[in-house]
Amino acid sequence: MTEETTLTDAEFEDQLPKPVGYMLLIALPQVEEEYESGIIKDAKTVYHEKILSTIGLVMDMGSQAYTDTDRFPHGPWCAKGDYVMFRGNSGTRFTFRGVEYRLMSDDSIEAVVADPRGISRP
Repeated sequence: MTEETTLTDAEFEDQLPKPVGYMLLIALPQVEEEYESGIIKDAKTVYHEKILSTIGLVMDMGSQAYTDTDRFPHGPWCAKGDYVMFRGNSGTRFTFRGVEYRLMSDDSIEAVVADPRGISRP
């Protein structure tokens, strides 16, 4: 067994970076390695789709996220568990256990997405 398969949920949570201040932790979806037609994408295409992702899942928030009432007079723009949209290649990118994540500031979120399955980059 590899270390990856033996981690408990608590151990996984302990190893995942925790956002601080006004930062959000966003998990990006896995990029499909084939087109719908079954044709395999080349490595460069998969790479560009990963770094230019514009949809992610809010995994965690720093303690100061959305607390500035001057900047966010109507409250938080999103919550933990929301799918959100942001500019491609924004935030601090890193990979953990094969999943790409981004740390980004609370004001980087541009939209909340109810169902991200139908959204793709042009």
